[in-house]
Amino acid sequence: MLGVGSMGGAILEGLRRPEVRIARPIRVTTRSEESALRFSGASDVEAIAGESDPEANRRAVRGAGLVILGVKPWMIRDVVAEIAADLEPGAIVVSVAAGVTCATIEAELSDGVSVVRAMPNTPSLIGRGVTGIAPGAAASASDLATVSRLFATVGDVIEVREDQINAIAAISGSGPAYLFLYAEEMTAAAERLGFDPDQARTLVQGTIAGAAELMFGSADEPAQLRRNVTSPKGTTERAIEVLQGADWGTLFDRALAANIRRSEELEAQ
Repeated sequence: MLGVGSMGGAILEGLRRPEVRIARPIRVTTRSEESALRFSGASDVEAIAGESDPEANRRAVRGAGLVILGVKPWMIRDVVAEIAADLEPGAIVVSVAAGVTCATIEAELSDGVSVVRAMPNTPSLIGRGVTGIAPGAAASASDLATVSRLFATVGDVIEVREDQINAIAAISGSGPAYLFLYAEEMTAAAERLGFDPDQARTLVQGTIAGAAELMFGSADEPAQLRRNVTSPKGTTERAIEVLQGADWGTLFDRALAANIRRSEELEAQ
């Protein structure tokens, strides 16, 4: 794994869970010695810092059958060009960067190396991630299956076309931030109703976590679960009427469209 930022770090921590069965150690590169030191003493990770070893990325990919690009989107082209000559024939290069197409990466690589785009999300950290994967031009069904098995160790995986990856990013990749924003606003509203910060946090976070577990374990659709809580002419119905009056459907469409446009802008750069 080249780069262990917020997304790469979540994937890495998910892969390090004891019950996950993959070849170890996982070789990673970091920008600084300080970041690499976080893994000192870990038997399952070999960290190489670019700050002290200019050949860090090239060393890391030698002999690797699967390489995850965890660097920032604007760094992808340079990193791929740097490692291209050191990749093993038959290696699979997985990019988790938004706004960088498979074709952009493939243009820097030799024949025999395949590319797969993956769009995970940060709940991968606790094994509850959702990842969309899409094959590049040279990726085989076997390559895609390998990448699917990798990300299945940290959550659910769906296979999509590459032209759907930006929508995956808008829905599940960015989705945790939308939920955290909801929690943030609900907590603030609870405090305005007179609860202290600890009480507000307990009320909101406990409700979100419990409702999520209820939904996850239920065969009912979210709409039915909502109806189960919404008694006719009751208090919940009044609140739902206010929320639906704000036209949430259109609001979500606009928010996801803005997210997708930004991915398209990055692709065009």
